[in-house]
Amino acid sequence: MMNGKETRPGRRAAIVAGLRTPFLKAGGDFKDLSAVELGAIVVNELVARSGIDPSELDAVVFGQVIPSPLVSLIAREVVLRTELPRSVQAHTVSRACATSIQAATDAADQIALGHSDCAIAGGAESLSDAPIFASRHLAQALVNASRGKTLADKVKAFAGLGPKDLQPVPPALKEPTTGLTMGESAEKMAQVNGIRREEQDAFAYQSHRRAADAWASGKFDDEVMHVPVPPRYDRVPARDNIVRDDATPAALATLKPVFDRRYGTITAGNASPLTDGAAALLMMSEERARALGLRPLGYLRAYAYAALDPKDQLLQGPAFAAPVALERAGLTLQEMDLVDMHEAFAAQVLSNLKAFASRRFAEERLGRSQPLGEVDPAKLNVNGGSIALGHPFAATGARMITQTLRELRRRKGGHALLTVCAAGALGAAVVLDSAEA
Repeated sequence: MMNGKETRPGRRAAIVAGLRTPFLKAGGDFKDLSAVELGAIVVNELVARSGIDPSELDAVVFGQVIPSPLVSLIAREVVLRTELPRSVQAHTVSRACATSIQAATDAADQIALGHSDCAIAGGAESLSDAPIFASRHLAQALVNASRGKTLADKVKAFAGLGPKDLQPVPPALKEPTTGLTMGESAEKMAQVNGIRREEQDAFAYQSHRRAADAWASGKFDDEVMHVPVPPRYDRVPARDNIVRDDATPAALATLKPVFDRRYGTITAGNASPLTDGAAALLMMSEERARALGLRPLGYLRAYAYAALDPKDQLLQGPAFAAPVALERAGLTLQEMDLVDMHEAFAAQVLSNLKAFASRRFAEERLGRSQPLGEVDPAKLNVNGGSIALGHPFAATGARMITQTLRELRRRKGGHALLTVCAAGALGAAVVLDSAEA
């Protein structure tokens, strides 16, 4: 896939099933579970529910964004902590918030090439278990102390350390190239694109309202598992705990800006929260699914990734990736029955929607004569998104794929477009076909 006009060769990659844990606010019931434990829980349950023999699996592609100091290869550890045969090969991926999109497209490519018949793709994140690092000076002192042969040598290694050297260092929250946090970058997008606070709050309210309605109608019952939490198994989260069915525009309007306290528009209410959770997809070649008598949810038709300068609009990657993915699929935005756009911030979604519809953006930034087009609000994030459901970084893409394909089936639709913005000014877009398309 070297240019926009090429399409995927080989076999179609079917998404046969998808499953996720509830998405819980960091520090909640999943606070004592690591990402790999959450991943193993959801993969075990996905395979059990599918009814396939675990020996059918030949690959696992799994991701994690916030690194664990103890588990560097989450994909392989998921295999070793589940009922899958230990002979199942695995590789770990990371593409910030698009990590499980990367996992799914990697698996799809292997299926298309004939290198895999049956794979699991997904991701897990525990923001409750984020690593805390030592300062550089303290880390070096610890290394030197470990090399010391006598007690005096070990003690001497810590000479010269000051109080600042002993302070723990949390994971970096800023873009290394810009020095801005994700929220500060979203504030910049809101200002540049003229996205008002009222628009952001209205979008956030809609996300909560639609997510609450989806839960109330039972839409999520079969795609979200119950998780008995070890070691006592007396707590069993069964639903996302971030969705607010009592959210109102008036209540959202009372929240204070977080990143620019004087002039800002982004609040805890119109941004996605720190979240723990995991999600996974069961993917097969179309031929293998048919041989096993399985009815796919749908197919991964095409995808694209994009990147721009982080000093520009950090979270505008979807506006660059979506036209390429649609072109590779041989379809237009108007032919999409659903559009699902990751809601890192309401400001980011609204900014990308503006870019989709802008002729100037198409001409000046994409070198295209026509804009992608306007997205029908009735087709966008119809069951809520990350603002309401939560955002465990590496799990969000797999959640979106399952959620969208199931809704596509309910609506008897044919095609859907998914987009995800990601740190580093990356963007991802995927075009999905329903099983009937």
